[in-house]
Amino acid sequence: MTEVMRYEVGSGTVLVEAADNSYGVDHPARNEQGILDTGRRLEDALASVRPAAHAALEAMAELYPEHIEIEFGVNLAGDAGAVIARSSSDAHFVLRMSWTPEPPAALPAEEIPHGG
Repeated sequence: MTEVMRYEVGSGTVLVEAADNSYGVDHPARNEQGILDTGRRLEDALASVRPAAHAALEAMAELYPEHIEIEFGVNLAGDAGAVIARSSSDAHFVLRMSWTPEPPAALPAEEIPHGG
């Protein structure tokens, strides 16, 4: 069965379709239309996946690639905030982020190893 969850966003609200029991541990209250009111701002829910994106970026940046692109799906989970989806096709949002990292600083001439 499909549920509908309500999030506050900006100066209004957004309704999000969710699978039954995918809204976290606590069962949100239903309004008169049967919509689950999460009591959360969408922005706050999405903030819960930021540490994962940051960690992935840091881990890949250590390889000094010319370009980094990270893509992952995010599902909204009511009181649990947002969770990384097991597949992008099941996600409420697919986030694709890309960076062109700064190249590592060049070593000063006196620190460059010399053969011999």
